Amino acid sequence: MEKLEGRIRNHDREIEKMCNHHFQGFVDSITELLKVRGEAQKLKVKFVHLQLLTTMDELKQCRLQQRNIATTIDKLTHCLPGVAPTALYYPALCTLEQLEHTCLPKAGGYRFCAIMAENIPVLRTHIRDVSMSDLKDFLESIRKHSDKIGETAMKQVESHYINYSICSLMGAQDLVDFSPVYRCLHIYTVLGARDTFENYYRKQRRKQARLVLQPHSNMHETLEGYRRYFNQIVGFFVVEDHILHTTQGLVNRAYVEELWELALSKTIAALRTHSSYCTDPDLILDLKNLIVLFADTLLGYGFPVNQLFDMLLEMRDQYGEILLKKWNQSFRQIIDQDNYSPIPVATEEEYRRITGQFPFQDPELEKMSFPKKLPFSEFVPKVYSQLKEFIYACLKYSEDLHLSSTEIDDMIRKSTNLLLTRTLSNCLQYAIKKKNVGLAELVQIIVNTTHLEASCHYLEEFISNITSVPPDTVNATKLYGTSTFKDARHSAEEEIYTNLNLKIDQFLQLADYDWMATQGGGQASDYLIDLIAFLCSTFAVFTHLPGKVAQTACMSACKHLSTSLLQLLLEADVRQVSMGALQQFNVDVKECERFARAGPVPGFQGDTLLLAFIDLRQLLDLFTQWDWSTYLADYGRPTCKYLRVNPHVALALLEKMKDTSRKNNMFAQFRKNERDKQKLIDTVVKQLRNLIATHQS
Repeated sequence: MEKLEGRIRNHDREIEKMCNHHFQGFVDSITELLKVRGEAQKLKVKFVHLQLLTTMDELKQCRLQQRNIATTIDKLTHCLPGVAPTALYYPALCTLEQLEHTCLPKAGGYRFCAIMAENIPVLRTHIRDVSMSDLKDFLESIRKHSDKIGETAMKQVESHYINYSICSLMGAQDLVDFSPVYRCLHIYTVLGARDTFENYYRKQRRKQARLVLQPHSNMHETLEGYRRYFNQIVGFFVVEDHILHTTQGLVNRAYVEELWELALSKTIAALRTHSSYCTDPDLILDLKNLIVLFADTLLGYGFPVNQLFDMLLEMRDQYGEILLKKWNQSFRQIIDQDNYSPIPVATEEEYRRITGQFPFQDPELEKMSFPKKLPFSEFVPKVYSQLKEFIYACLKYSEDLHLSSTEIDDMIRKSTNLLLTRTLSNCLQYAIKKKNVGLAELVQIIVNTTHLEASCHYLEEFISNITSVPPDTVNATKLYGTSTFKDARHSAEEEIYTNLNLKIDQFLQLADYDWMATQGGGQASDYLIDLIAFLCSTFAVFTHLPGKVAQTACMSACKHLSTSLLQLLLEADVRQVSMGALQQFNVDVKECERFARAGPVPGFQGDTLLLAFIDLRQLLDLFTQWDWSTYLADYGRPTCKYLRVNPHVALALLEKMKDTSRKNNMFAQFRKNERDKQKLIDTVVKQLRNLIATHQS
């Protein structure tokens, strides 16, 4: 066992030596083998590729032969209807020709030969008449089938629009048997009367063209009426195109083009007339799509249709006007149904739904808990949605008119501008000027238009997204929404000022001063207390308005109140005013000043609002303090205490007080103090008149 194990160890060492000696060779062999396998794989791929190319060439040749065979069969099939019938008449004509010129002269002068010779022209005429009768039947047949032929041709084009094919669609040759026209043409050619036949055929087809081009009087009432009209025209020209390409010279390109020019002018005139009766934008849109299909069908047969697309651009203006009328009704309905109140929102879902309809963001409002109110009324999201619907309606019409994206974008923007500046603007004016519209409603209109104005750039982006034209493109039309809503807001502001003034006038009509009172009361008049209360409650509603608007409204109301009170004092009907009445009037003016000083609207600096009553204040101070010496001495100076007192106004009021003094003191004129007071008034009156005269000169 020891010997055996020693032997084994020796053999292991020998084996190890042998393996070490041959290992590198083994590795090199394996590497070479792998390289050979890779090259073999490449060689195999090249071989397969070459084999595939050879097979494809053979398949290509086979397919080409197959297509040529199919084309030949198709062409022969088209020729058969003309060849087969002609074979019946043409041999007869040849036989007559042979009899007349060959057989009968050889037969000699027999009587039957003479009879046959006499009948040959009659037979020729009979053959010609029979073929002409077949032609007339053919013309009647294509007149009846034009509608179906046109419908089939337009369906073929329409199938390409919506990416599917209609199997086994029939062509003109499948709906009408053209063999009579081929046969008759051949017979007349053999008889040497081809020109007569061509003239007759063309004359008859011109008559049929005029009938086809005459629309029904009620065509404009339904889309089906237009469709039948277009089908007949397309059918007519499909037949003529078929005749043009299957006969040699029966009709030529010039003749067909002449007919098409006639058809084009008649069709466009008819469409302009009948489409003008339409007031339904959906029908106009369907008609536009039908005209595009009509034009594309005839374009496929080689007829120029640019004038039809030009007419569609004209119809675009009519479509736009009809849309404006429809949207005018929509806007008015929204206005009439609006409650002119901020939208209450109870849940997050409701809030997201409204902000999804209208682009509104207010971080402060979003932080507030539910329920809460959006600042605008339902009018805003509804109008914004209608603006987008209008833009979509404009886009629908511009499709398939072969217009560039820029042209479509420009068309939509111009139409939208008309909607904004004309239709919506008029509707906003209607809302503002509507009977019984209150101050609260006017305030809400201002808030609504402010938010709509802020959304205008979103409309710009919306149009750019659907037309793929950036809003900053050179020469791109800009929307006039900002100016539209600004103008509406300014009108609403003016209406607020006007309504406030009217309300003030209504309160002033309740004024009941005792102009002959001996002394004034201790408190303001009832009508004025009610008026001040009304103004306070009204200006409280103005919290949603921009600060400048609220301030202007408040200042305007105070100025109007001041002016109206002065006019009340100077009315011609008020002939006499006592000092007691002036004292009561002064109490009322002080109440007005107290209102102004309280700051009913925030934002006024200091006593700015008090300046509205400065004219009245200085006039009343002058009379109640009887400070005429100061007034007369300082008049005209910038630092004059009574700078705002007009001498004419002072004189008019003084005249009323003079009359009062005389009337009430008829029996007291002998009292010294009354006589002195009267003299003093007379003296001031004279001085005022002199002052006025001096400054007038």
